[in-house]
Amino acid sequence: MKKPFLDFDPDAAITTDTLFGLPFTPEESEVVLIPVPWDATVSYGVGASKGPEAIRNASRQLDILDRETGKPYERGIALLPMPEELEAKNHEARVRAEPVIEAGDPGNDPELRAAADRVNALCEDMNAWVYRTAKEWIEREKLVGVIGGDHSVPFGLFQAIAEAHEGVGILHLDAHADLRAGYEGFTWSHASIMYNAMERISGISRLVQIGIRDFGHREDAYIRESKGRIQTFFDPDLRARLLSGESWRSLITPAIDLLPAKVHLSFDIDGLDPTLCPSTGTPVPGGLSFAEAVMMLRLVAESGREVVGLDLCEVAPDPESNSEWDGNVGARLLYKMIGFALMTRRS
Repeated sequence: MKKPFLDFDPDAAITTDTLFGLPFTPEESEVVLIPVPWDATVSYGVGASKGPEAIRNASRQLDILDRETGKPYERGIALLPMPEELEAKNHEARVRAEPVIEAGDPGNDPELRAAADRVNALCEDMNAWVYRTAKEWIEREKLVGVIGGDHSVPFGLFQAIAEAHEGVGILHLDAHADLRAGYEGFTWSHASIMYNAMERISGISRLVQIGIRDFGHREDAYIRESKGRIQTFFDPDLRARLLSGESWRSLITPAIDLLPAKVHLSFDIDGLDPTLCPSTGTPVPGGLSFAEAVMMLRLVAESGREVVGLDLCEVAPDPESNSEWDGNVGARLLYKMIGFALMTRRS
């Protein structure tokens, strides 16, 4: 059968509403991406539920010949349809979550407790949907990724990846450790994704965190008590050494060396310098430049490890609709993630 890219002009103006303007169906693609429009438990700025759409819209103006990864589009990249079922559940969950978030915690208030319980149940529905969808495409030997949504959304993908690749490690780019044992009454909070992964998915062998600069006392203790299963490279420490003359490669290579042979990339856009993602829900000064994040991806590819899954979360469009900047940066980071992941992928 004739491959779609043979009839595709990558230099032509894009007239379709597909991701990167590509002509592939999921069945024809090596990369299948799951959009998860969800931000039920975000505790500061909302908008991440619009992230998948913002990335898709901005992606259509990218030039897809990449200096570092070549022509990843030729391998086929497809974004699944936006799931209306989840959009409706996210709306309900967000409405129910808002009074709980405003209170800070449901405490013993029966109405707030009932609201938090309903939000947790809806989050479990979302997790199950992501798991089923990811598992289906992994079993078809696709490289599967999730586009969020807040950073709670890849849990189901983590489950499916760990079942298919026992002992997988997660490379986690983020401003936040996301190791809270629940937050504001929500078990499946965006602030708890890595805690839930470590506690509930035994097939994940190690978590390596880069760029962390906001974390709590209990999270710090949890890292220290993990017996090496969690390795965190805090942004202030990396920054101090970088500004003292060490190279970025020399700082990040030891982190990559801690990862097992198979790796999942879990990137929260707020791991970058917030000038690159000003509308993200919880921006924090500091973070990686775009070039530093790309160098990290390059080092993973050069290390001989295989990227078996990926997610990019917390991209949120400008709430005033005056700029596509957040979606633009998100789309470009996503394309780099896909390109370097495909470079590592074994047939």
